[in-house]
Amino acid sequence: MSGSPITQDDIDHFQTHGVVCIRGLFKDWVDVIAAGIQRNMENPGPYAKDVVTKADSGSFFDDYCNWQRIPEFQDIIENSSAAEAAAAILESDTAQLFHDHVLVKEPGTSKVTPWHQDYPYYFIDGEQLVSFWIPVDPVKETTLRFISGSHRWKRLVLPVRWLDDSNFYGNGTEYRPVPNPEAEPDAYRVLEWEMQPGDVVMFHYRTAHGSRANLSKDRRRALSLRWIGDDGRYATRPGPTSPPFPDHGMTPGQRLREDWFPVIWPKT
Repeated sequence: MSGSPITQDDIDHFQTHGVVCIRGLFKDWVDVIAAGIQRNMENPGPYAKDVVTKADSGSFFDDYCNWQRIPEFQDIIENSSAAEAAAAILESDTAQLFHDHVLVKEPGTSKVTPWHQDYPYYFIDGEQLVSFWIPVDPVKETTLRFISGSHRWKRLVLPVRWLDDSNFYGNGTEYRPVPNPEAEPDAYRVLEWEMQPGDVVMFHYRTAHGSRANLSKDRRRALSLRWIGDDGRYATRPGPTSPPFPDHGMTPGQRLREDWFPVIWPKT
């Protein structure tokens, strides 16, 4: 792995716990990401929403699939070490972009991000799957929190809608209940890191995670990048996925179409 931004210790931690924190990997990209987030918020895409109810205080901006129209996002995806790092942490020959995701919790936001796994929401099957979460603000209480080893659970966590915690796919009887580490602290090992702008947590699509409310006086802006390795394939779900990507024309077991989901590593 000569020249790789990822070490063997990082890979081992990712495989064991389903998540690893890498310090400063995107420190030179913080201003670019922040500018892209601002551009995205000023020009939201078709999937943008504020994930708060009338009972919540503050604002939680959520938007995805905008990298082709936000030049700052395209820049970091194509020109940073993100794709190389994704391939390395997955021990994959390739890194294919799935999508970008902006999440901004404004100061005084009471909305909690529910415990969930990304995997049930996506139309992806495979093992070589990783999400990046890159903050552009210092985060302490509002950092992401992860359940160690949850990427190896045999049953997936019930996917819920963030706005009202309702079931995302019908009655969801085949899923395990949403975990509650706060109520059962001895049942789970929770990992979390205070982070500085440009740090990144890399976590498997199956790793259960969530975050607290942002009751501080500071913003919490973050960009997520979702990556697929060599074995990622299209899979059906019980209903429309998130993101939905309508009219994609793919069939189960097929590699994702590269005109929509480009292979960024290795560089051509």
